[in-house]
Amino acid sequence: MIVKALSGFYYVQTDDGVFQCRGRGNFRKRQIKPLVGDEVEFEAENKTDGYILDVFERKNELIRPPIANVDQALLVFSALEPDFSPLLLDRFLVHIEANDLSPLIVISKVDLLTDELLDEIKEYKQQYEKIGYTVLLTSTLENNGINDIVPYLHGKITVVAGQSGVGKSSLLNSLKPGLNIETNEISSHLGRGKHTTRHVELLSIGGGLVADTPGFSSLDFVDLEAEDLSNCFPEMAELSSACKFRGCTHTSEPKCAVKDALNQGQISETRMKHYLQFLDEIKSQKRRYD
Repeated sequence: MIVKALSGFYYVQTDDGVFQCRGRGNFRKRQIKPLVGDEVEFEAENKTDGYILDVFERKNELIRPPIANVDQALLVFSALEPDFSPLLLDRFLVHIEANDLSPLIVISKVDLLTDELLDEIKEYKQQYEKIGYTVLLTSTLENNGINDIVPYLHGKITVVAGQSGVGKSSLLNSLKPGLNIETNEISSHLGRGKHTTRHVELLSIGGGLVADTPGFSSLDFVDLEAEDLSNCFPEMAELSSACKFRGCTHTSEPKCAVKDALNQGQISETRMKHYLQFLDEIKSQKRRYD
């Protein structure tokens, strides 16, 4: 498996160690670009001079970050500094659902909250757990809640993503002491952090492989059709078959099971508001491109 790509070299992990390889000359002609996470066939006379001969079929592929065969996304959001953003979380979740990944939501810095704000975060936790997502709370205190994440990493390829400046690199450093991934403080002027990772690399953590990468660097909906958006909201996808009209967008159509569930309090008003906002954004993009 390719565990790192850097400056035209691919670093292939095997039972005998890591081999530095280049891609075959005909890969470009065949429009094949090896990605981190790819399972490959290669030949090498030594550890620093190998060639990738073939890239096996992928189960999925992300464009930004460029990585293949991902099992789950570890979404890191902070409760404070920067403030927790359910809108941004839902945007991430749509992209993750569209790529058939399993999300693991981590909300950090909960020890910095007042009792009132902590109750609010716990309400969000219950809301997302009701949908079927796993939500873990961690604090800034040494390893408080961090170790709860480890079992979810075992045997999986995980990509880390989330709010900028929430401490994704710090989290990885806590999960595997000694990594010493570069971290940056949040800019007080912008209220956000800077990306500190510059290439994709799979790190062995918790019995699995974790991508040290900024995660989804683009969160627009260019590749998503309006009629597919509700499939990225599990609570809506579950009800869509009960709508009167096939391809119901859950906006103005009569006898809509999703709107009925909303009126009965079975679907979060906040989630519905975000769905409508994303739907309008997708339609606007399509009109612009047309």
